[in-house]
Amino acid sequence: MSELSQFSCEACRADAPRVTGDELEHLLNEIPEWHLMVDEDIRQICRVYTFKDFRTALNFTNAVGDLAEAENHHPEIVTEWGKVTVRWWTHKIMGLHKNDFIMAARTDEIYEQG
Repeated sequence: MSELSQFSCEACRADAPRVTGDELEHLLNEIPEWHLMVDEDIRQICRVYTFKDFRTALNFTNAVGDLAEAENHHPEIVTEWGKVTVRWWTHKIMGLHKNDFIMAARTDEIYEQG
């Protein structure tokens, strides 16, 4: 479990700094199952989780949704039979903020508790 999962998200403004360079590499190392991707010139982090069936995948999706609502920070979630894809980025800054890595670590925690 990453230490990141112990943090809560901070309120993010449109002028908040994006995570880049050494900080990006350090934070990615904290969540090794996640990978960096770029979609429409926006850096995001992504992970695919696997499940034994659709019901378990849906329960995970709902738990991540509850977390997102509690933190007021929302990912893209795609739920399919046996898998869920989660992508985090910060819409206000059109890129990655430390909040995204915190939420990724907390998403991993939900999966591990499942």
